[in-house]
Formats: sequence, structure tokens, C-alpha cells
Amino acid sequence: MGSDLLRNGLLLMVIGMSTVFAFLTLMVICIQLSAKLAAKFAHLLPEEEKKKPKAKKPAAPKAAATDDGALVAVLTAAVAKHREGK
Repeated sequence: MGSDLLRNGLLLMVIGMSTVFAFLTLMVICIQLSAKLAAKFAHLLPEEEKKKPKAKKPAAPKAAATDDGALVAVLTAAVAKHREGK
């Protein structure tokens, strides 16, 4: 009884794996054939040419970025205030 169940299980496994292998093989063959067919007729549908990007003007430096002294003062005051709270 036990060997009969094992034999049936192995048979089902082999049939299932063979079916999946055959399907995947057929799918790969179909994809390769469709790629060759598409390459053969690619001249009928030409791709659009990509537009060249326009040259961008360099960004002007911001005035606030040069004022590091005020930023340091604000950060120092914030740290001092936070330490006073503890």
C-alpha cells in the first residue's frame, strides 16, 4: 500500500515536471521566433528619433547660501536653548 502511493506520487511528479518543462521550452522557442519575425519587419515601424536636450543655463548662486554666519548663529542658539531645557 505504501509503495503504491509512493509510486503514484513519483509518477505525478514526473508528469507535472515534464509538462512544465515542455511548456517553458515551447514558450522560449515562440519568443525567439517572434523576435526574429519582429526584426524582419522592423523597417515598417521606424522608431522616433530622440530629441536632443537643450543646453541649460548655469544656475546663479543664491544669496542665502553665502550667509553661513547667520545660520551658525541660529543653530548655536537652538542647541543652547535645547540644552537649557534638560
